[in-house]
Amino acid sequence: MKLRVLVVLGWTAWFAPAQEPSCRPVEGDRILARDLAAALPEFAAAPPDSLVGQAPVPGAQRVFHASELQMLARRFGVVLAAPGDLCFAWTVEPLDRAQAIAAMQNSLQVPGAKIEIAQTISDRVPKGRVEFPLGGLGTPSPGDPTGPVFWRGDVIYGDNHRFAIWARVTLAVPCRRFIATESLRAGQPIAARQVRAIVSTCFPVGAKEISLDQVTGMMPIHSIAARTELRLDLLAAPNDVNRGDDVQVEVRSGNARVALTARAVTGGRNGDTISVRNPQSNRVFQARITGKDTAVVEAGGGI
Repeated sequence: MKLRVLVVLGWTAWFAPAQEPSCRPVEGDRILARDLAAALPEFAAAPPDSLVGQAPVPGAQRVFHASELQMLARRFGVVLAAPGDLCFAWTVEPLDRAQAIAAMQNSLQVPGAKIEIAQTISDRVPKGRVEFPLGGLGTPSPGDPTGPVFWRGDVIYGDNHRFAIWARVTLAVPCRRFIATESLRAGQPIAARQVRAIVSTCFPVGAKEISLDQVTGMMPIHSIAARTELRLDLLAAPNDVNRGDDVQVEVRSGNARVALTARAVTGGRNGDTISVRNPQSNRVFQARITGKDTAVVEAGGGI
């Protein structure tokens, strides 16, 4: 029985895969003689800054096999006993989330911004300086302004090399929003009583708070339901002239000026051309809006 166990153990050792040599860390693009000497003292006699090889890319290894080490020993006039393989590699580790968040905060420069990392690059990354520039930050969808977005960055390692990284993050900063307290009709100016301010969260990049003055007096482009957030892209400036308004029209003919009061058939804003009706002749003519309930028309327009 003991003999059988010994035989099994012997065959297991014979066919077991060879262990990977423990790699020594590299910190630059080149592997120098002093790096060899740190592992093999015999190479201490070689000029320390002599180039012996190029560093591998992160995640790969540069292995000096015994035969190559013997060639290098002869090159430097070093007597080297039978060496084993010597391995060099970049030190890699999972992306440090605290370091990543600090880099994001440094790019945002937004006080009070809350950053949460939902997912990061799964590969190990080299040690170095983490950067997440604003140019690599995605934008949330309009329907979910505080939803997760991708943020692409780099680890700066070695001789200013960049290792691409990414993270899926949620970003939020306290902000003030305005909601409708009741249903709002399209084309009807919004009154202050129809609006309420609430404290909410916004995406910290490109977010601009709006004031109550920017909302009141504006008109919804489409009907807005109660409790809906009021965004400027949903609103339009009110008309300077509305249908049915009395309009002070100035008729110009050369240097002559004649004023009359007409009734607006269509509405519009400053600079728009609208239809107005002369109440005396009942004729409809075109006039250009120049301000609140004012317009101008050149003579010859059939007024």
